[in-house]
Amino acid sequence: MKYNFRLFWRTFYRSFFKSKNTTARLTRKRFLFLALFYVVWPVGMLIHWMCFGLDDILFPDYKNHQIEKPLFILGNLRSGSTFLHRLLSRDSETFTSLTTWDIYLTPSVTQKKITQFVSRLDKRYFNNTLHRVLYAFDRRTLGKIKIHPISFFQPEEDENIHLLIWDGYFVTFLFPFMDEMPNYQHFDKALSPEHKKRIMTFYKSMLQRHMYATGKKHFVAKNPAFSAKIETLAEFFPDARIIYLARNPLDMFPSTVSWINYARRQFTDPVEGYHYLEEILDMTQHWYRHPLAYLDSHPSPRHLILKYDDLIQRPEMVIRGFYEQFGYPDKPGLPIIIDQAVKETLTFNSDHNYSYEQMGFSREQIVKIYADIFERFNFETREDLVPVKSIELDM
Repeated sequence: MKYNFRLFWRTFYRSFFKSKNTTARLTRKRFLFLALFYVVWPVGMLIHWMCFGLDDILFPDYKNHQIEKPLFILGNLRSGSTFLHRLLSRDSETFTSLTTWDIYLTPSVTQKKITQFVSRLDKRYFNNTLHRVLYAFDRRTLGKIKIHPISFFQPEEDENIHLLIWDGYFVTFLFPFMDEMPNYQHFDKALSPEHKKRIMTFYKSMLQRHMYATGKKHFVAKNPAFSAKIETLAEFFPDARIIYLARNPLDMFPSTVSWINYARRQFTDPVEGYHYLEEILDMTQHWYRHPLAYLDSHPSPRHLILKYDDLIQRPEMVIRGFYEQFGYPDKPGLPIIIDQAVKETLTFNSDHNYSYEQMGFSREQIVKIYADIFERFNFETREDLVPVKSIELDM
């Protein structure tokens, strides 16, 4: 495992010395974030990497742990992957995922074993007092974020794990200096074989640590960014099951623009307006066409291309169908799990709203840019509908 120190120091230098006229300009808000980040992050990384070293000494068998039939949910951002991911994670007898806690606080086997031990003590001797305190803290901190329900204890997009080696697309949310970044958005096509191997070897080791420490059988992950690395993903996980979710570009594109701008604004202080439009246009087109081309050229019962509308309108039928197709055990309580997931989605009040007109785009432009996607999936082009501002559910 190798940490991308070059990129780490380049983002440090740009943040303090060459951020003028960028979206990461050095305002008071940005300076406070950087000061906190560079105090906390290096300490956390030092602890994590010491524990990774302890894993190799105390739990070396994790390296041989088999990852059986992992399920990867791909597609563009804002295409239903969060809904499906969290729904499947409720089936804890079948699936496990990395939570925010797993990613940022206990990524190693050693840390997981320590927290499991403390949890048992808390349950046996302290009536779950620590558990209640942590959940209360979670609600008062991460629970306040409105664009997307975040919790230490909910499954999260494990593309985040690459922050631990400072080598993945999520670095751009903290440091949006795209001219400094490797082209993660075109991972399969743009990165060297050695670079791809370095990143994916680390990712696979993190899944092995998690599965070894938890004793779970099947892993499920949702990673829109993996749409760009589907070829490499299949190479490193030949037993993988892949679901590709496709949503109407008229909904996906403006929602993605709004989401990325919102997310990066949490750590930066750009001028008002929507930014990163060229990046998002290029990225979203590639994240449609590249994975679909791969799946078309590699037909397999382990792959499924799924429309967002079918998932939302008929979730039980869709999920039972791919459980059978992919060889996962039947789940008698699936209707209850689906009902709970749907209710959670409907009751979450997001402040994520948008209008593609406000972003400088017309319906006709979006239909033209993604013409092949509209044709392939027979998506509605909505010629006769009056455009309105949309409010996004968590998807």
